[in-house]
Amino acid sequence: MKMKGNSLINEEKILRLPSWIKFPISKASEFERIQTLIKKSNIHTICEEARCPNRAECYASGTATFLLGGSICSRSCAFCQVNKGRPSSIDINECIKVAEAVKVLNLKYVVLTSVARDDLPDHGANLFISTINEIRKIDSSIKIEVLTPDLWGGGKNFDETNTLQTERLKMILEKDPICFNHNLETVERLQKEVRRGANYKKSLGLLKKSKYIAPHIQTKSGIMLGLGETLDEIKNTIYDLKKIDCDQITIGQYLRPSLNHLAVKKYWHPTEFEYLYRFSKELGFKKVSCGPLVRSSYHAG
Repeated sequence: MKMKGNSLINEEKILRLPSWIKFPISKASEFERIQTLIKKSNIHTICEEARCPNRAECYASGTATFLLGGSICSRSCAFCQVNKGRPSSIDINECIKVAEAVKVLNLKYVVLTSVARDDLPDHGANLFISTINEIRKIDSSIKIEVLTPDLWGGGKNFDETNTLQTERLKMILEKDPICFNHNLETVERLQKEVRRGANYKKSLGLLKKSKYIAPHIQTKSGIMLGLGETLDEIKNTIYDLKKIDCDQITIGQYLRPSLNHLAVKKYWHPTEFEYLYRFSKELGFKKVSCGPLVRSSYHAG
């Protein structure tokens, strides 16, 4: 511990970035063109807001992940670079702007995610619905994956809140996305520290409900490594996802966005990622994306 002004500050060991984490080099002109369009359209992508290391690769392959509901999240997860605070008012034209961007960029596979909007009666469910509708007006053949928050809250008791979550989920699944994605982010023990306001069992329950309501829609979840979890905890998390018939899993390395975020406790080696890839495939997941730079929407299409 050390003093800063009148406060005690924890001295953290900052780990050096290992040699095996190498960020891909993009074609600068194409990358800049897409970034300019996004800014001009006044829309948000999680690719940009979270500084995803793979965004150039995804843009080049015709994939992008749009962030709905503005750029300010109502929750304050300790790992996430998206701004936290009081969310802005809803832009009723956001869905149209996103659809127009999809058209201009000639995207074939679109991932829709959102900030947590616990301030809204529907917790943001209609943001997904309206955007899917607008994209399909342009081209009904575009594949759409949704990556939602937990849609939890708003009821006076557990049963009412649980019912509301189910109703919001059904509204989204009725739009028949190609994949329903909801991330656990980390192992059960670290949930409270990492995902403030979220809950491991509720998140598993959401994925389980999705498979029950719409068995034909693939389910997907992702976790980050390097937050202090053990190998056994990771394997138990993968088991938990398989037990609810989750189809796809992404496993990547947590990279600290700033000194205000959780510190990296360990950089997992590529051979360890390879082990977890084989472990997940042997359990029967239909698709496994596993590696240091893998993120929720990596190779989603």
